[in-house]
Amino acid sequence: MDDSRPIFIQIAEQVENDIIDGVLAENAQIPSINEFAAFHRINPATALKGVNRLVDTGIVVKRRGIGMFVMEGARARLVEQRRAEFAAQYVRPLIIEARKLGIDVESLAGLIRSERNEP
Repeated sequence: MDDSRPIFIQIAEQVENDIIDGVLAENAQIPSINEFAAFHRINPATALKGVNRLVDTGIVVKRRGIGMFVMEGARARLVEQRRAEFAAQYVRPLIIEARKLGIDVESLAGLIRSERNEP
């Protein structure tokens, strides 16, 4: 856990990452609130707040008396959302800085390819 960010957000991100990575498949049951609370040694209300974020965004569905499950299409929605966030947070600023430095698109792509091949 990262002390600089709210725990409930980290719980939600952990589940999102597990969905994106394929650890949690669509229609799979996620850990219970009590399991999250015990594992992270947090108050169950905090774990509930994190899971409710996922319910509110349509990533997880509650099935009364059974548990909480990953929604159909959740992975695709999360990947689309993360790609948009990646573009806004990293790609746009990169392009702006490259433009300031006179680096054209082809040269920028070459720089990215060369960095990608580095160990």
